Amino acid sequence: MASPSYQRVLLDAIFHEQEQKLQEAFRKRLEATERRKQLAQVSGIRDEAVLDRLIELDVTPESLAALELVPLVFIAWADGGVQTAEREAITALAKAGGIEPQDGRYPVLEHWLQRRPGDEMLEAWKHYVAELRRSLDSTQTEQLRHELLDRAESVARAAGGFLGFGDKMSPAERAMLADLEQAFA
Repeated sequence: MASPSYQRVLLDAIFHEQEQKLQEAFRKRLEATERRKQLAQVSGIRDEAVLDRLIELDVTPESLAALELVPLVFIAWADGGVQTAEREAITALAKAGGIEPQDGRYPVLEHWLQRRPGDEMLEAWKHYVAELRRSLDSTQTEQLRHELLDRAESVARAAGGFLGFGDKMSPAERAMLADLEQAFA
C-alpha cells in the first residue's frame, strides 16, 4: 500500500493540473470578453456572434480600426479634397469608435486627410473585406457592411448640399460609396 505522503503528492499533482487548466480557461474567457469589448468599441457592432466570429478570425481592434477608417477617408477624398466638415465628422467617428489620439492628435489619420492615400490602400481594404466576407455568414456580413457604409455615408453627407439644401452627396461621393459597397457583393 502506498504511503499517505505519496498519495497526497499524487492528489496534489492531479488537482494542481486541473486547477491550472481551469485558470487558463478563465483567463481565455476574460481575454475574449475584453477583446469583444474592444472590437465593439472600435466598430460599433453590438452583435456578440459577429464579434465572436471576428475574434475567431483573429481580427484585432487595430485592424478593425483601419477597416473602419479607410472608407471614411476615401469618401472624404472622393470629390477631390477633404472639407472641414468631413474632417470633423471623421475625427468624431474615430473618437466615438474608441480610436484614441496620440498627444491629442491622430497622426496617421491626419496625414491621410491632408494627403490622399494611394489606390493600393483602397484595394487592400477591398481584399480584406473579401477575406472577411468568406469567413462570415450572410447576417454577419450584412451587419459589417451596414456599420461601415453608414459611417461612410455620414461623412459624405457632412459637407454636401448647397446652403444645407438639396442632395447632400456629390456624384463622386455616390460613386465611391457604390465602389465601397461592391466589396460586400
